[in-house]
Amino acid sequence: MAADVATYHHGNLRAELLEAGLTLVRTGGPEALSLREATRAVGVTPSAAYRHFGSRNALLAAVSSAVHDRMAEAILRQWPEQEGRAWDRLYAVGMGYIEFALAEPGWFAAFFTEPGDGDRSPSRVPPPFALLTEALDGMVEARLLTPQTRLGAEWPCWAAVHGFAQLAIAGPLRGRSDLELRDLADQTVRAAIEGVSARS
Repeated sequence: MAADVATYHHGNLRAELLEAGLTLVRTGGPEALSLREATRAVGVTPSAAYRHFGSRNALLAAVSSAVHDRMAEAILRQWPEQEGRAWDRLYAVGMGYIEFALAEPGWFAAFFTEPGDGDRSPSRVPPPFALLTEALDGMVEARLLTPQTRLGAEWPCWAAVHGFAQLAIAGPLRGRSDLELRDLADQTVRAAIEGVSARS
């Protein structure tokens, strides 16, 4: 029989519900998420979830934030630690973003989910976006961008990689081989970096 209280899970019910939500979204996208399915997966009644998530939207917001964190972790695995690698860091952000999206389309579909009554802080900057701005600031420090060309550069960079990911997942690039997508992604990221670098 399913439990009614979070103490059954020794205080870990919120984390377990979040993991269940991530699993549901990973396999079926945001549409697959429901409190009923999440609670069924962890073996509690739906009423037990309301101690931690007041609605499906609150759980979806938490899932979306967790996806941001996981994408940032994937980007950081490619992030050069050495100083003086500003261009490589910006490239790592772009390629890491696309590769995560292609590897995890269900999670990627939840990336920009903004449910109205979610529990995500409106002031929270998505960690992948924070890495993008850090990399662009590093380009200025390395004198590969001027302060003037840096202004607003995050938006064309983000638009390029996000748009490519959408084309590859659900657009005309869908079904291309991994090798071809990798080559096209490389072209896209390089073109985005060259584009913002060349702005007058």
